[in-house]
Amino acid sequence: MSKYVILPLIALLLGGPVMAYDAGLAQTYQHLFASFDEQQTAKALHLMTPEQIMGALKKGEPLVILDVRTEREQSIVGVTQPGALHMPLNQVFTPEKLAQIPTDKKVVVTCQSGARALAVSMALRDIGFDNVYCMKGGLKKLIEYLDPKTAF
Repeated sequence: MSKYVILPLIALLLGGPVMAYDAGLAQTYQHLFASFDEQQTAKALHLMTPEQIMGALKKGEPLVILDVRTEREQSIVGVTQPGALHMPLNQVFTPEKLAQIPTDKKVVVTCQSGARALAVSMALRDIGFDNVYCMKGGLKKLIEYLDPKTAF
């Protein structure tokens, strides 16, 4: 083998584990997840079930639904709750969109299945939006829960 193949291979083998991750970014995530423990994880995640959300809406609690699905997804099935916000995931953290998120009401982030909503809600709380929650299971679970009796 030539030295042009062997030297990079040795460098990769020796340097790989050391350079495997961004230590500064890992510290940021350690800060983000530090409050999670076995007993308090669901509470720390600020998860709300469809039942809890519908109960709050029926009681007239001030609640804002923040839909982070794409424009295409939203055009097929939309959130029509008065005051609902639609901000595709790739736009949420722009200054203009952040300014639209209320700080005086509970904000429930949703998406199709809950994965994007969980990421966005955690990030929003990490930057200072303490009133942000995640719809557990996303719109898929909400649609499964809703029927004429539970919807009204």
